[in-house]
This record gives sequence, C-alpha cells and structure tokens, in this order.
Amino acid sequence: MLIKFTPNFTITPKIAKGLMRIEAAQEKSAYLPLTPQIMASLRESAKLVTTHYSTMIEGNRLSTKEVEEVLKHKGHFPGRERDEQEVKGYYAALAFLETLVARGEKVSEKAVKKFHALVMNINGETPYREGQNVIRESQTGAIVYMPPEAKDVAGLMKGLIDWIHTSSELPCPIVAAITHYQFATIHPYYDGNGRTARLLTTLVLHLGGYDLKGLYSLEEYYARNLLNYYHAISIGPSHNYYLGRAEAEITPWVEYFIEGMALSFEKVIEQMEGSKHEKDDSKLLRELDPKKRKILELFEDYAVITSKQIGHFYGFKPSTSSQLCRQWVKEGFIEIVDPSRKARKYQLSKKYKKLISN
Repeated sequence: MLIKFTPNFTITPKIAKGLMRIEAAQEKSAYLPLTPQIMASLRESAKLVTTHYSTMIEGNRLSTKEVEEVLKHKGHFPGRERDEQEVKGYYAALAFLETLVARGEKVSEKAVKKFHALVMNINGETPYREGQNVIRESQTGAIVYMPPEAKDVAGLMKGLIDWIHTSSELPCPIVAAITHYQFATIHPYYDGNGRTARLLTTLVLHLGGYDLKGLYSLEEYYARNLLNYYHAISIGPSHNYYLGRAEAEITPWVEYFIEGMALSFEKVIEQMEGSKHEKDDSKLLRELDPKKRKILELFEDYAVITSKQIGHFYGFKPSTSSQLCRQWVKEGFIEIVDPSRKARKYQLSKKYKKLISN
C-alpha cells in the first residue's frame, strides 16, 4: 500500500541563490570547448572520486589512488578485501546508473533494489528489510535513529517514488535533495542505505538534466563536510521515526544540499577552464555548438554513424535525428558516406576529424 509523502520545507533566499549558481554553472559548461579526450578523462576521474568518497563515508579505508588501482586491476591490498569489494560494487552501480540515464528510464523501485544489490555485491535485486534496525552511536551505543517498522517500508518507498514522479513543478535539485533525505529516513535496508541514497539522488539529477557531463561529485562535498552532512540530515524532535521525523521541517537539509551542489558544479567549471588550455583551445572547437561538441564523443568510438545512433545518443525521435543530420550535412559538419535511405551513414567532415583521436 502506497503511503503518501508530503515534504515540509520552504524555498529560502539561500536556496534560491544556490539554484541560480547551479544554473549559471550548467549554462557555462555547455559552451566550454573541451575535446572528447579531455572530457573522457575528466569523467573517469569524477567516477573514481565519487566511488572513493561515497565508500569512504561508510568507513572504507582505500585512498583515491588505491581505489584507482583496484578498479584497473593493478593492485590488491591484503586485509582490505572487503574495502576492495565495496569500491568495485559502487563503481558497477555507477555504470548501471549511466545505462539507466542513456535509456531514459524513470526512477523506480526496481532501480533502487538493483543499486543496493550492486553496492552490496549481491546478485539480482535485493528486497527491503523484513525487520527493524537501529542506528547507534559507535562509541557510546546510544540510539541515533530508529527508522520506521519493516511493515511500513514498502508503502513508504512506493510513496517516495510516486512523489518523485509527480514533483515536476519543483526544481530538479530540490527534488533530488528531498529524495536523498526521505530515502535515508525510510532506511529500507539493514546496510548500504547511504550509498544507495546517493546513487538514487544522482539518478534523479541526471535524468532531470543535471548531469554536468558526468563530471561532478556530490560525494566529495559530503565527505569533506561529514559532520555537517550528518547534522543536516538528522532532523526532527526525536530519534524515533514515528515521533516527529516523518513531519520534520527539512529546509536546513535542502539548504545544505543545494549549497553543496552549487559548490560541486562551480568546482567542475574551474577544472574545465583549467583543462581547456591543454589541447582544446582551438578556434575550430570554439565554433561548435554544444550538440556538435557532444557528438564528437560518439565519433571517438565510431568512424561512421547512423541517424538512429544519433537519436539514441541524444534521446531524440527519428524525425528529429534525420532533420539534425540534414542540417549538419548542409553546414559541412558531417558528410554522407552511404546515401541509402534506409541505412544512411555519416562521418565527420575532414575539417573536424582533427578534433578526435581516431
């Protein structure tokens, strides 16, 4: 049974200002001229950083360099096998997230259960907990939070997913912030809730168009401000879910989240501006609009592509893709290789091939 979820928050001047900073960074990122090679390098670095910090929050002892060695199968650390499995699981979950976004799938409980299975290195999809769990302070053993009873978890999760799907009137970053809070509040699993919450939050943002080319890491912000993270998300008059946590006023958490997102986006812009001087400050790249720059990534993998591939890459309808191809041919950006109407193929024009490595 669905348990309706209605968040209690206010859009304060601080939140509004943070949203404007996010939008400004989002806009700027679309016009920074970066080659596909540099974009791929920055994106991979962001995935490594995200994996490191999201698992570090949960106590993982591997450094960023060690995480990279584990994921590239270049290192093994005896006595820390569990840490190695954690980073492998989280990295696999990020890959699954990218697949969901590429397919344009909606946020679902199925995705949540798959995220959790991946971070916990379990095959298939994991069901929600069947019993009560309690979060305690590690040193004193005092109860920090008592989540809702197992009998209410399924209904609360259905309510959260339903709320995500019906909240289009709210800015996506706010929907993501509240999603993170409510998932942590429901605490649907015995373990792995934090990592799953962060993956779900990222999925909401990426599906909402706030992927920033996959270059930012909110996890780094959380980890570097860990006490503030725990303080911001621990809202309510009692540690018991049924004694105020469900109705708590969560504006402070939303402020914390939006500030972190703004800072993370601005950091990416700084990195991109620093990287653009390495190889990609050519006048030719600057002439390209954001769509053309992005499709260079596809040409990195394929010398010849079809209209259908372009449509899948952008999520366009076939008619839109065909129209875009005709426009690009007319502008001299791409050339027709195979003129067949059913299987028309395109390659980059000679002028622009120098912008890719192959």
